[in-house]
Amino acid sequence: MLFAFCKNSQAQISRYLVLLKDKNGTPHTFANPSTYLSQKAIDRRTLYNIAIDSTDLPVTPSYISQIANTPNTTILNVSKWQNAIAIKVTDPNAISTINAYPFVKSISGIAAKPALPNQTGNKKFIEEKNTTPVPIAQKTNGITGDYFNYGTNSFAEIHLHNGEFLHNIGLRGQTMQIAMLDNGFRNFTTLDAFDSIIQNNQVKDTWDFVHGETNVADDGSHGMSCFSTIGANIPGQFIGKAPKANFLLYKTEDDASEYPIEEFNWVCGAERADSAGADVISSSLGYYAFDNTSFNHTYADMDGNTTMAANGADMAAKKGLLIFIAVGNEGNSAWKYLITPSDADSVLAVGAVNTGGFVGGFSSYGPSADGRIKPDVASIGVSAMIQTTGNTVSFSNGTSFACPNMAGLGTCLWQGFPEFNNMKILKALQEAGNKFTTPDTRTGYGIPDMKLAFANLLTDYATASATFTNCVTNLQWHSKDVAAMQYEIERKGPNDTAYTKIETIAAQGQSVLTNMDYSYNNSLVGLPAGVYTYRIRQIIDTSSAGFMAIYLDSSSVASTTFCENPNPDESFPEKIMVQPNPVNTQIIILKITTPYLVNQLHIQIYDSKGSLVLQKIDSKNIGTSTVNIPVHQLARGLYFIQCYNDDKKLIGTAKALLLQ
Repeated sequence: MLFAFCKNSQAQISRYLVLLKDKNGTPHTFANPSTYLSQKAIDRRTLYNIAIDSTDLPVTPSYISQIANTPNTTILNVSKWQNAIAIKVTDPNAISTINAYPFVKSISGIAAKPALPNQTGNKKFIEEKNTTPVPIAQKTNGITGDYFNYGTNSFAEIHLHNGEFLHNIGLRGQTMQIAMLDNGFRNFTTLDAFDSIIQNNQVKDTWDFVHGETNVADDGSHGMSCFSTIGANIPGQFIGKAPKANFLLYKTEDDASEYPIEEFNWVCGAERADSAGADVISSSLGYYAFDNTSFNHTYADMDGNTTMAANGADMAAKKGLLIFIAVGNEGNSAWKYLITPSDADSVLAVGAVNTGGFVGGFSSYGPSADGRIKPDVASIGVSAMIQTTGNTVSFSNGTSFACPNMAGLGTCLWQGFPEFNNMKILKALQEAGNKFTTPDTRTGYGIPDMKLAFANLLTDYATASATFTNCVTNLQWHSKDVAAMQYEIERKGPNDTAYTKIETIAAQGQSVLTNMDYSYNNSLVGLPAGVYTYRIRQIIDTSSAGFMAIYLDSSSVASTTFCENPNPDESFPEKIMVQPNPVNTQIIILKITTPYLVNQLHIQIYDSKGSLVLQKIDSKNIGTSTVNIPVHQLARGLYFIQCYNDDKKLIGTAKALLLQ
């Protein structure tokens, strides 16, 4: 639904919205989306099964040309999602001409003439409050126990969400693209917080929708400060929440005035983010009151389906983007409630708390006008760390900063689970909130715990299965891990009342979260018939302070008969023998008996002085197996042989006397 704007007298109107009837005559087709979507945008649609539809098709070029060629008319921005064109015109004849075109549905005024240079307009939402400098810390490349050297204040921010866990398992925003829609990113190319981003070419696109140019570094600084909460990299002082991400920086807000055309600009920015292949949008802009009060929204409009900005935000979510919006700073004002587009159904509206988890009084209240939980979650927006244009790091207040703080962490979380779509990640963040079971109107579902969100997603992602052949259970599982994690295999037999841990397996992943497959064999030789149930416990944080584990799928197998020793002439339990002994050849024949498979049989031979002189790695099946060990390089004498199961459990020791 497009927002229906009220008309004012033409003497006050200079900007209009032209709605078009159709997209007839477009040269673009569904079959060849590469003419209007980047490959990343196409890949997102393919991965998440999102159909390309008429809203993806650009506005018919001939329609744009005819309007642009109308005397005294300037094209400002074009929206394909709304099939609409924003124009600047003061000539009544031009307006009449445009309205008469057969492809034009309607034309309505959406803004007044520009304000005077010293006029600030209604900027309650993006106002920075109580800015306080952070003491200067020496910039260092040191690393603490965490991957990043955050510094005290920066660590307090991320630790509120256990966000350092994501960084430590390699999720720092790599491969992800975050679009930021704001009022400008003043001086970002020369400020310390962004030196790594500039050096690594992490800003992939810029556009100023107000002035129609690529330069976004010469206007407002609010967007730059929001940018710093995600991208900053000043070791020991200020680390952003996704400093390795790529960024698309779009100026949609006009600082000179406050009019509904900025909502139209916002939708155009979201469209460009989608087409460019963004994964995430973070926007700390919102609207409810304008310089001309006839355009003002009412609280009833905050229902997620009325305003242009809310509909644009939901369309971006429909295209597969994960959207974070600041809920607003109106908690202490007469308005009090959230502002658009944070009311949209498919976005995460973010409220503001401090590092102690206490809500900021200025943070806007929910719910939405139709009764939905809003805000959705909360993050650091009270005394939040930001970069300033003076090249210092300061503290400032506003849901403006809570939004990108949450967006950066959400980006890192999604980086770990690209198999899941945007709405799955949104739900995971809500469910990880500390008030998920008792949401309220100030922080919604609360402050998300990113380690819990990760654990919940991993539980949904991981799979496990079991098969049973010849008295051996084969467990196979698929999960994600890093080298610091581990797995515990637990089993419950037909006569057991609880699970028992039977094995611990170190994760084989790397330093960055990786998809992994595992297999484990468990012998049931000597155990009674019946159903055996296995479950796999993945320990995702092995530290004593932050310990967390999850259970993957459980699997059961049925042993219909008592599993006897397949080599009944051999005695159990494990043993090793040298036959013959003494050894008169250049080969030791070693017979090893176990009631289980040994995937990695470690054989070590020591001389009489205790020195390791030979070792061999082999494998064996259940029962007795023969292993031949060439020893031609060894001198005559007494040797001791030790065998280990996977280099952990001692199977047994034997002596061998070499006579050759």
